[in-house]
Amino acid sequence: MDLKLLLISTSLGVICYSSAQKEGNECIKANAKSCGECIQVGAKCGWCMDPEFLKQGEATLTRCDELESLRKRGCSSAKVENPRGSQLVLKNKAVTNRNKGEGKLRPEDITQIQPQKLNLSLRSGEPQSFNLKFKLAEDYPIDLYYLVDLSNSMKDDLENVKNLGTQLMVEMSKITSDFRIGFGSFVEKKLLNPCTGDQNCTSPFSYKNVLTLTSNGQQFNTLVGQQQIDENLDSTEGGFDAIMQVAVCGEHIGWRNVTRLLVVSTDAGFHFAGDGKLGGIVLPNDGKCHLENNMYTMSHYYDYPSIAHLVQKLSDNNIQTIFAITEEFQPVYMELKNLIPKSAVGTLSANSSNVINLIIDAYNSLSSEVILENSKLPEGVTIMYQSRCKNGLTGEGEMGRKCSNISIGDEVSFTISITAKQCPEIGKPESIKIKPLGFNEEVEITLNFICECDCHKDGIENSEICHNGNGTYECGACRCNEGRIGRQCECSTNEVTSEDLDESCRKDNGTDICSNNGDCVCGACECKKRESPEERYSGMFCECDNFNCDRSNNKLCGGHGRCECRVCICEANWTGSACDCSLDTTTCLASNKQICNGRGTCECGTCKCTDPKFQGPTCEICPTCPGVCEQHKECVQCRAFGTGEKKDTCERDCSYFNLIKVKDRDKLPQPGQAFPLMHCKERDANDCWFYYTYAVNNKTEKEVHVVETLDCPAGPDIIPIVAGVVAGIVLIGLALLLIWKLLMIIHDRREFAKFEKEKMNAKWDTGENPIYKSAVTTVVNPKYEGK
Repeated sequence: MDLKLLLISTSLGVICYSSAQKEGNECIKANAKSCGECIQVGAKCGWCMDPEFLKQGEATLTRCDELESLRKRGCSSAKVENPRGSQLVLKNKAVTNRNKGEGKLRPEDITQIQPQKLNLSLRSGEPQSFNLKFKLAEDYPIDLYYLVDLSNSMKDDLENVKNLGTQLMVEMSKITSDFRIGFGSFVEKKLLNPCTGDQNCTSPFSYKNVLTLTSNGQQFNTLVGQQQIDENLDSTEGGFDAIMQVAVCGEHIGWRNVTRLLVVSTDAGFHFAGDGKLGGIVLPNDGKCHLENNMYTMSHYYDYPSIAHLVQKLSDNNIQTIFAITEEFQPVYMELKNLIPKSAVGTLSANSSNVINLIIDAYNSLSSEVILENSKLPEGVTIMYQSRCKNGLTGEGEMGRKCSNISIGDEVSFTISITAKQCPEIGKPESIKIKPLGFNEEVEITLNFICECDCHKDGIENSEICHNGNGTYECGACRCNEGRIGRQCECSTNEVTSEDLDESCRKDNGTDICSNNGDCVCGACECKKRESPEERYSGMFCECDNFNCDRSNNKLCGGHGRCECRVCICEANWTGSACDCSLDTTTCLASNKQICNGRGTCECGTCKCTDPKFQGPTCEICPTCPGVCEQHKECVQCRAFGTGEKKDTCERDCSYFNLIKVKDRDKLPQPGQAFPLMHCKERDANDCWFYYTYAVNNKTEKEVHVVETLDCPAGPDIIPIVAGVVAGIVLIGLALLLIWKLLMIIHDRREFAKFEKEKMNAKWDTGENPIYKSAVTTVVNPKYEGK
C-alpha cells in the first residue's frame, strides 16, 4: 500500500471517528488546517500562531480551538488570531421633523428612514446588529393613479368618477399639500369585438393610460368625462395586465419617489397567468413596459401576469394598492389582498358614490402600518428583526418586521441582526437592501465577509521553515504544497512506504501503532483528538494524555494541579498523587496560635489529635475535662425545660449543640463508645435534679442527651406535717366506721323483733283450695285380688 492510500484510509478513519462523536467542540471537529478555515467555523474559534504551541504528537489542526481552551493550553492572547466583525455607518441623515405649515420641501429632501447606508464586516457565526428608525413624515407628497374598469357593467360608476378629480384634490389637501392624480382604464385582451348593434362603445382594449399624474384636478375631470364604456365577452376582466403596466411604466405614468397609491375600481373578477391559453396566448408575461401612444400593445402576445409576479413588481416600485370593489366580489379580492403586502380592499356602493371616502380610509389604513422587507440574501446569510412600536409594544420574528397604529409624526425603531453562517466567494462583497413596503426610501447595506486571518497576509511562500521551501509558512504553521505532508512538509507522498511508517510509529518495537491513540503520518505519530477540548493525547508515540490522572472530589488532580502524561503536577502548597493534600497549616491553627493546640499534628491541612481526650478541627475540644458540665448547664436547662437564666436568650446563645431527649437515665449514652463522653448531674433553682451527657461526635458535632423529666424529691420539714395530717384522717375514719357499725346492729335487732311478733299473731285458714289437684295419681291393677 502506498502513502496516498494510507492517507486516504487515515482521513476516512478521522471522518468516521468525528461522526461517531456526540455534539461537542465545533472548533476541534472542523479539522481546520489553516487559520482561515478555523475562523470560518464559528465565532468561538481561534487559531494559535505561536510556533512553540504544539506538543510532540499534536497535529497542526489542534491549533484551532475555543478561545478559553487555547488560553488554558498556554497560548497567550497576543498569539491568538481571532478577528471580529464590525460595522461602519456611511450615511446617517436624521429623519425629518417638520410640520405641514413650515414650508414645502422637495420629496428628495424628506427623510423617513435612518440610517441610509452602512458597511458590515461579518465573521461566521457572529451577528452584527444595528438600529433602524422610521418616522412617518408630516405633509409627505402623494401620487394617486386611478385605474377603472370600463366594461359595460361599470357605466353608472363612470358617471360618478367624472367629478372625482376636484373632489379628491380637496379631500387629499387635508393630508398633504403636494398631491397628484392620474387616470387609466382597462377592459380585456383584444380578441373579438363584442360591440354589436347600435351600442355606443369603444373598441376592446387591454389597458390605456388616459392621464399622466398631474396636480390639475380639473383636467382629470375633463378627460374622465370623455371616456366611454366597452363591452366584454365574459364577466372576468384583464385588470392584471393593466396593473402590471401601471407598475413598470413609471416614465409614462409619471411616478415620483413619493407615496404611490394605485386605486383599482371594478365590479368583476380577474384573469391571471394561464387564462391566456384559452385565447391561444402561451407566452408568459415578461413584466416589462409595452406602452405605445399610451396603449398596451402586447396584450395579444403575452399572457396575464401571475399573482406572484405582480406582487414582485408592485413591491419593487413601492406601489400600495387599493381595490375599490363591489360587495359581490369582496371575498375574492380579500383573498388577493392577503397575497399582496401593503394593499387594502374597500367596498364600493352600487354606483361608486362613496369612492372618495373609500380612498381616504384605505390610505389611512395603509399609512398606519410599516412593514420592513429585505432583498434576496446571499447564500448562508440570515437576518432577524425586532420591533419597538408605539406604547411599548415589541415584536420578534415575523412580527418583528412591522409596527401598526402609526400616526403622522410617530417614530418607531427596529433592531436588525445579520449573521453569516459561511463565507461566499472570497473577496467578493455582497449588497442587500432593506426598505419599508410602499415607501421609496431604503437602507443599503454592503456585506464584507471575513474569510482569512490578518496573519495570512504575512505568509512566506516556499519558506525554509517548511522543509526547504515545500510549503507556505503562515500564522505559525506550514501550509504544505501539493504532494507534501508532515508538520514541516518534510515528506513526499511518493517517497515513504507504509512499512516505514509503521516501524517508526511503534513504541519499544511493540505491536500497537501510536499506542492506538493516533495515526502514523510521515513516519511520526499524529495523535487523535478527543471530544472534549480539554482532553488531549501527546508524546512521540501518543502514549501520554492529560485526563487519566488520579482524581479527588471528582476533580482531576483535585482541581489543584494539571495532568501531564498521566501524572499530576501539583500547584504550590499542594501535594499527593491527586494534589489533594494541602501544605498550608493555617487551617490547623488553634485559638492560642499553636498548631493543633499543641496536642496533634497537621496532615494535609487537617489536625490529627494525639491526645485522646482532645478532639475537634484544632484539638481544642475536651468533652471529659473538668468544668464541662457547669459550662453547658444553663443552655441544657433552657433548651430542655425552658427554665434558667438563659431562657429569654436561649435561641441566640444555646443553638451550638444538638439536643436529644431520652425517657430515663438508663437511656443515656454510656462510656466506651467511639468518642469521649461526659455524664452530668445538675440542680436547678427549685432543687430539682436533671441528668444529661455531653460529647463531640466523630463529625465534630456537639451532642447533648438529656433525661426529659426532672427529679424533684420532697424536703425533710414537710414529713411531720404530712404524717400528722395522714394520722388524723385515719383516726377520724375509724371513728366514723365504728359509729356506722353500731347503728346498723341496733337497726337489725329492731327489725328481727318486729318479725317474731307478727309471726305469733298470725291466724292461718285450714280450708281446702277448691282448684287444688293432687299431683299423685293411684292406679289399681285389675288382676290384683287383694291376696
